[in-house]
Amino acid sequence: MNYENINSCHFGLAVLPPISPAPPCCQEARWCSDNQRMSSSPKVLFGFHAVGVRIKTAPQSVFEVFFDVSRRDARMRQFVDRAREAGIRLIESDGLRLAKMCGSHGHQGVVARVDAVPQVKSLDELLEQLEAAGEESPLLLVLDGVTDPHNLGACLRVADGAGAHAVIAPKDHAAGISATVAKVASGAAETMPYFMVTNLARTLGELKERNIWCIGTSDDAEKTIYDVDLKGPVALVLGAEGEGMRQLTRKTCDELVRIPMRGAVESLNVSVASGVCLYEALRQRS
Repeated sequence: MNYENINSCHFGLAVLPPISPAPPCCQEARWCSDNQRMSSSPKVLFGFHAVGVRIKTAPQSVFEVFFDVSRRDARMRQFVDRAREAGIRLIESDGLRLAKMCGSHGHQGVVARVDAVPQVKSLDELLEQLEAAGEESPLLLVLDGVTDPHNLGACLRVADGAGAHAVIAPKDHAAGISATVAKVASGAAETMPYFMVTNLARTLGELKERNIWCIGTSDDAEKTIYDVDLKGPVALVLGAEGEGMRQLTRKTCDELVRIPMRGAVESLNVSVASGVCLYEALRQRS
């Protein structure tokens, strides 16, 4: 079965030229596993969580870490100690240079130059691997129309925390992975496969052919998320706050559910709603 073999985009990274600092526009550069788009140049990660996870999971891919020497707090000292123990080259720097390197002032005093880590290249490949490993109940998060990088980062973080196997989004109506997404994801952009597909409805149809039940969320659904069985193979489909899922996505879902709302607000942020749904699936599976 051939899914849209779109890039499994990871890491909010930016290509650095031979001479730093890199231009601010690097913040929005994507780093994907498509060989035709992969660059041999170092990329940038920034923030304690994103850099810390990379050092923990793939220290060999970290060329060097620049840190703000003016920060002398306990968090920075602990970070520097861990990096040094991992054998990472440490370079003293300042906040202005770090901001220019990553195109953001939210670097927290830490910027790393890293290489790409090999990732699963397609959703089809991931599902085949899960099947080969004996995983009978994949848990997928599908985002339709989530264009805000902060929301995407938060969704990746909650998906990782709940043990989801992948996050899926349409190529033409979603945020891609950027440095901002990686920072908000607090390391989850390093670990959570993110697939952007050309035709979301078609991909949902192919998931259904694999007996993965596609459950969409809608404010007007009769059942709640707590009324359905989430122990089997499931793809939870959520739309952007306010707009919700597109009509074709909604029609493609096997079932629609809602999150009970008892207060004055009518809806939840998509990352919060993702957390509610994913952790209900985790609760049922535990």
